[in-house]
Amino acid sequence: MDRNLGLELVRVTEAAALAAHEWEGRGDSHQADEAAVRQMRARLNDLPDLRATVVIGEGERDAAPMLYRGEKVGGGWGYSFPPGYPVLNVQLAVDPLEGTGLCAYGRPDAIAVVAAAVEGEGSLLQAPDVYMMKIAVGPEARGVIDIHAPIEHNLQCVARAKGVRVEDLTVIMLDRDRHKEYMERVRKAGAKVHLITDGDVAAAIATAKPEAAADILYGSGGAPEGVLAAAALRCLGGEIQGILQFRNDDERARAYDSGIRDHDKVYTTEELASGNVLFVATGVTGYPGRFLDGVLRTTHGAQTHSVIMRSRTGTIRWMRTEHVFRERPSYEA
Repeated sequence: MDRNLGLELVRVTEAAALAAHEWEGRGDSHQADEAAVRQMRARLNDLPDLRATVVIGEGERDAAPMLYRGEKVGGGWGYSFPPGYPVLNVQLAVDPLEGTGLCAYGRPDAIAVVAAAVEGEGSLLQAPDVYMMKIAVGPEARGVIDIHAPIEHNLQCVARAKGVRVEDLTVIMLDRDRHKEYMERVRKAGAKVHLITDGDVAAAIATAKPEAAADILYGSGGAPEGVLAAAALRCLGGEIQGILQFRNDDERARAYDSGIRDHDKVYTTEELASGNVLFVATGVTGYPGRFLDGVLRTTHGAQTHSVIMRSRTGTIRWMRTEHVFRERPSYEA
């Protein structure tokens, strides 16, 4: 994978983050998301040597007009390049605003995300837009978790692997009624529960960052977000396991259309994001944020905080960028 692709994609996530930030705290998650989508798509199409296919995108169920699964983006389509020209044929998983509610109500940890796999070097699962039961941990606990085992067993295994007590562990969960039983069981076992309203990609990544004080992500969330989290954890040395959850025949049909036949399969990190993958994200809200700091307005523009991660090398680059606005940018939603 061309290492310059990371720098090109970080400009894409920065543009999406800056556009979403214009809607931070305005109470309109739809407008915030649409602004991020438009900017991300526009910046992707500005990349002249890129031929990308979206495999994880916006609103499969809502028939989203942009960055939908299967859409071709990048400036390289429709051109005939000379032999040997380094055109990048890439699979993309995108979430222009992961945590739309977080942004709309001014809460921390909304991020703009892109994961990429160059064809022939890696691949990303074309997960349908359904729920996925997930468990994710950082490098210290890789190899000891089992999504089929009771949460109490996983707590004991993770504590043993990290050399701490169960009482020292923190489990991150989406604050949903469907998780109430898990919350009670985790607390009864002695561990702490940290509830989030949105954004389980950043939460999964937090398990691989010691300073984030998170040990396990547990519970059900979107399957597409599971693929994005897997791409990041591949780079960080962590682990995620997931099982698709279907609520009706329509969701089973969408899974069938995606090539999924085994509805009980446990997807591993490598099956969700295999080979050489790249993960790029820029913070939108929260200063400081758990994973990335959000957009910070300055006198003459804004500052963004981003990360570029590569699974092949394990390289992690943190980037702070000063954006100078000659005139106030206009992000049309």
